[in-house]
Amino acid sequence: MQIILVSRHLKAARTITIMPRHLLAVLAVAAALVFSTSALFSWLSVHLRLPVVENLLVSLYGQESRKTQDYVSNNLNLMAGRLGELQAKVLQLDQLGERLSLLAGQRESAKPAQERPRQGGPFLPVAMTAGELQAEIERLSQEVDRRADELAQLELRLLEKRVRERLLPTTVPVKDAFLGSPFGHRADPVAGLRAMHEGIDFNAVPGTPVVAAAEGVVLSAVYHPEFGNVIDLDHGDGLVTRYAHLSRMDAQAGALVKRGERIGAVGNTGRSTGPHLHFEVRMLGVAQNPAHFLKQGEEYAALRRR
Repeated sequence: MQIILVSRHLKAARTITIMPRHLLAVLAVAAALVFSTSALFSWLSVHLRLPVVENLLVSLYGQESRKTQDYVSNNLNLMAGRLGELQAKVLQLDQLGERLSLLAGQRESAKPAQERPRQGGPFLPVAMTAGELQAEIERLSQEVDRRADELAQLELRLLEKRVRERLLPTTVPVKDAFLGSPFGHRADPVAGLRAMHEGIDFNAVPGTPVVAAAEGVVLSAVYHPEFGNVIDLDHGDGLVTRYAHLSRMDAQAGALVKRGERIGAVGNTGRSTGPHLHFEVRMLGVAQNPAHFLKQGEEYAALRRR
């Protein structure tokens, strides 16, 4: 850029050439002047305590302080709310745990409570700090996780208990009957010699209904030369029940039967001296005393004995 100066005091016109560096230098000087002036004004305002500037600073500090207080207050309220939720959750888990313990039969005997020291005085609540709230929230979170794990274990034990109750042969297979020969050694009713009796006999009139002692799957429903019409039920894990000398069979192999469901009727088929049900319980093929299982139910004690 060129600037031509013409004046009556000058004998000839003068030309001034302005380079880019000259413009940059002017801008730098202007900026330095503005900054210096602003800094000087600020320093004078602070040290001389000019009312306008002081009020402005106080207003700015007040706004920032209120924002900080609002932020902290909101966080504390959120943390307090979360703490209340966790405390309520712990109480709910305690109550649910007690109910599940009763259902599962796993409730421990109550321990004698230790005597608490005598205390008293006015109630003077103390607000918790943010750190104390956070620590209490973490503690209760861990407590909730622990109680949840305990409830999962209780649920598993309850499920096992229900499965065991459903599959164990604890239901008397003939309701209206007299107990006959028990499990163990006896004189064989046909040969008259000492022999092993691997079940329990239920004496009843022919046609008396025979029901499943537990839930299971029919392994077989066939005629056997010694047992006559006989049904075997599989209850899982190697546990099998046998119902022999039936007059009729109302279940077929492969069928799923429920506890107490009718599967046949008392008869006198096979090697038998009179109408009765021969009932066996076998574990992995080994005969067990059926009374050990039936006594876990409520019906066995009411059976008539001759």
